[in-house]
Amino acid sequence: MEQLQCLDPSVQPRVSDHIPQIIDLIKQILDNGYAYKVDGDIYFSVDKLPTYGKLSGRKLEDNRAGERVAVDTRKKHPADFALWKAAKEGEPFWESPWGRGRPGWHIECSAMSAAYLGYSFDIHGGGMDLVFPHHENEIAQSCAACDSSNISYWIHNGFVTVDSEKMSKSLGNFFTIRQVIDLYHPLALRLFLMGTHYRSPINYSDFLLESASERIFYIYQTLHDCESVLGEKDSTHDNDSVPSDTLTTINTFRGEFIASMSDDLLTPVTLAAMSEPLKTINDLIHTRKGKKQARREESLKALETTIRDVLTILGLMPTSYSEVLVQLKEKALKRAGLKEEDVLQRVQERTDARKNKEYERSDAIRKDLASVGIALMDSPEGTTWRPAIPLALQEPVTTP
Repeated sequence: MEQLQCLDPSVQPRVSDHIPQIIDLIKQILDNGYAYKVDGDIYFSVDKLPTYGKLSGRKLEDNRAGERVAVDTRKKHPADFALWKAAKEGEPFWESPWGRGRPGWHIECSAMSAAYLGYSFDIHGGGMDLVFPHHENEIAQSCAACDSSNISYWIHNGFVTVDSEKMSKSLGNFFTIRQVIDLYHPLALRLFLMGTHYRSPINYSDFLLESASERIFYIYQTLHDCESVLGEKDSTHDNDSVPSDTLTTINTFRGEFIASMSDDLLTPVTLAAMSEPLKTINDLIHTRKGKKQARREESLKALETTIRDVLTILGLMPTSYSEVLVQLKEKALKRAGLKEEDVLQRVQERTDARKNKEYERSDAIRKDLASVGIALMDSPEGTTWRPAIPLALQEPVTTP
């Protein structure tokens, strides 16, 4: 999580440290008439809460008992769920007013969130599969204990699929974040995840990871080039010193950023909107017209600052552009099964071939490297390389 630049949670509570709070919450639900006791178990009575189902949109008559677990005939309604379960042989247990037992599967979330955030708070997250029954039951418990309980926003993320198949251990297409970031930079993975709206399913494939790696290299290379042009000198700016066309680009980008992020965190739109200011930076640095533009440095500084601010908010800002570019190259070499010296040797061989007008050999070397994700770039200063999507992954798939 640290490598992915995820912020640390303020609190990481454990259920076993909050048994008194759980017991107190169950007492409150019982006292308010929303639960009942059966042989040491405590069940929530869904019939008592008219709003039950408001999150998922499900109606009680739609809940078919016995689909996942055996029906407990002691329950008043098949959808009633356990707040407390009497102890069974070999299970952990705690003492309670109802005898030895353990919490149900939903109550701890209501108890711990109330302990640290109160009964009403802004955002509650989780996977799409938790909408029902887990989050529905959380709402029921919390509202039964405190009628002013409220969550302002429910944030449910979509599932990960692999090459359009659901990720699962049984299919053998299951892997961990650690395995992914062994070959791809953590910030490339973060960019990849942000490239799809969080509520939508996201398809994981080598091509999409390679695309994210190539894109984030382009972003950091552009900003590194900008930093190099500006140098170490102080090039602070105010809006009066920035050309109007640059200001228009910046204001358009900021507007799109605020609008998209305010619309249920539409990160794909924000990332797409970054293309224009990045293109403007490259034009100012590399084109003849851009190099001659008045107040060029002021434009570059204003653009870089704007993009930096957005990257920081998105958790995509590296500690150093030059450092992250080196790291991205190292990951690309690892995926290609090459070392830096191998690439440099091939570059020299290609340079020699071009000098000798052996153009077929020169092209073959370029293609060999491109096939494993190493792109060569020629300039008056010489040939350099950057990570790219391997040719094999770029080729369109056709069906007979």
